[in-house]
Amino acid sequence: MRVQAFTLAAASAALLAPATLAGAAAPARHLMAPVAHREGTVRAADLLARARDCPRVSRGDYRSDEGKPADIPVCGTREAVYWTADMDIDCDGRPGRLCNDRTDPHFSSATAHTQSDGRYLSAEELPYIVVPTPSDIWDYRDHGVRGGSVAAVVHADRVQYAVVGDTGPSHIIGEASYATAEGLGIPPDPRRGGTDSGVTYIVFRDSQASPIESHAAAVAEGERLAREFVEGSERASGRRDRTPGGR
Repeated sequence: MRVQAFTLAAASAALLAPATLAGAAAPARHLMAPVAHREGTVRAADLLARARDCPRVSRGDYRSDEGKPADIPVCGTREAVYWTADMDIDCDGRPGRLCNDRTDPHFSSATAHTQSDGRYLSAEELPYIVVPTPSDIWDYRDHGVRGGSVAAVVHADRVQYAVVGDTGPSHIIGEASYATAEGLGIPPDPRRGGTDSGVTYIVFRDSQASPIESHAAAVAEGERLAREFVEGSERASGRRDRTPGGR
């Protein structure tokens, strides 16, 4: 987990600075905010409404970054566990053009989980999220979460389906791959990208994308489970409406 302080001023300076050489290339794509896209048909607003309440499943709270307050709990329902935090950019895994030891000073060529051929995941190609290493605060394995579990990541009005692909520090939460950030329209640069708040991570219990590297599998399973998650709220609302005094 790394602090990613993307500043508009820095981005503007990079875009407006005159070229020093004739024919100088435009700024690299990974330094600019990407165009977000919509994925699936379940609305971000409906997922956020379902995750508004927080039945705690963690024993304590997480920090968003080193030095920040520990004030982020992990919540849970029968269908999923979830939390709302920042998003730092994980560029680890198989090196590529955008994620390597030149673009990311903290780059690691390994991820906690591997794809079906034994190779490490590709952060720039595969939307994945990072969960904290098990600790006294919370052990994700006790809640039906493992490598390849499917997640819906929500930011503003966007939903990006992803898998659990890596683990991070045991006391910090809020990190996802380059590809996850890019899909949500969050600046994905590993040095200056990310966002300070407003990202909700919903991980569906006992789910699995097979194979882990298939984003299409994650989308198909994620869409089905996201609908069940939202409908769980609607069923609960229906039960309340049938109680005395309900309408």
